[in-house]
Amino acid sequence: MGNIVELRQVRKSYGEGTPVVTEVLHGIDLAIAEGEFAALTGPSGSGKSTLLNIIGLLEHASSGQLRINGQDTAQLNDAAITALRGRSIGFIFQFHHLLPGFSALENVMMPAIIDSGWPSTQAHDTAMQLLTQVGLKDAAHKRPAQLSGGMQQRVAIARALSLSPRLILADEPTGNLDTHSADEVFELLQSINRERQSACLIVTHDAGLAARCQRQVRMVDGQLLPGA
Repeated sequence: MGNIVELRQVRKSYGEGTPVVTEVLHGIDLAIAEGEFAALTGPSGSGKSTLLNIIGLLEHASSGQLRINGQDTAQLNDAAITALRGRSIGFIFQFHHLLPGFSALENVMMPAIIDSGWPSTQAHDTAMQLLTQVGLKDAAHKRPAQLSGGMQQRVAIARALSLSPRLILADEPTGNLDTHSADEVFELLQSINRERQSACLIVTHDAGLAARCQRQVRMVDGQLLPGA
């Protein structure tokens, strides 16, 4: 089984070109295998979200190498980066970021609409299948305000799966939920990981949830602890 993500000596600094340069990632080496379910843990300010954003191609590393699906991302132009991010990576955040004026179904369809430029029948059918998978078939035509926090996060998970990504990145996906809803969302992510073999990297402060992952990657002060 190959690696879906490979980082070699990745560094990230802010304020480059100014008198005050702050390096927040200090030479990160990390690999995430296809189908792996891993937690990224560490104290606030340790660089977890920055690392997740770099893996997700939302930010550029200052130096080092990042390979996604075997592609060296430094060799890709902005259009290719956008395409790789849209088709290979699904994002789930602490706050669901659903579009309030659209139904759950339309929110789940949105990545496919953006990718193809129009709402195809296939996008509609795929979105309905995903909502059924996350237990929200009957809520397909409800808007986010009509759904509970846990239901909204399940819509966000379905949206993240819209284009069948090989990698799912989740930044505190249960951090805004009560214990019961958090457990449901976590179990849903595990189920998706098993069924689809999508690699999952989850940032979490919840030690109990992290312990249920296949691997824990621990980060302190912009560095990974040995064994990551």
